[in-house]
Amino acid sequence: MQLIDRHFIETLAIETRGRGFTDISRRLDDILRRHGAGEGLATIFIRHTSASLTIQENADPDVREDLLLAFDRLAPESAPYVHTLEGPDDMPAHIKTALTDTSLSVPVSDGRLMLGTWQGIYVFEHRARPHRREMVVHFVGSAAG
Repeated sequence: MQLIDRHFIETLAIETRGRGFTDISRRLDDILRRHGAGEGLATIFIRHTSASLTIQENADPDVREDLLLAFDRLAPESAPYVHTLEGPDDMPAHIKTALTDTSLSVPVSDGRLMLGTWQGIYVFEHRARPHRREMVVHFVGSAAG
């Protein structure tokens, strides 16, 4: 049994291009490598209420396009929302965040996220215009051996 001897928290900031998906998998692996992570668990938390995190297919971009269309049908901008101060895309963005995740936990082995062959971790931007988004990355586990 290996004891926990590595723990760190780091903030990761990215710029989105507006509504859509931004793959952050490599940046997360870079953070793990830089801190000498070995085996353990990484938790990624996004500090926003109008963007979320998701693990999705990283091979066919049509999957992400279909997800955008599906979420737009679930929370259309044209619905009669009460909260409208920040524009017509804001309340649908909050709904989309509520339907997805603000936090993900992913096992780490040999300093890398244990994602499947066709999986990537994405920031799912729900607002129409670009935003600066911040995630907190927390690792608990062993040091690289």
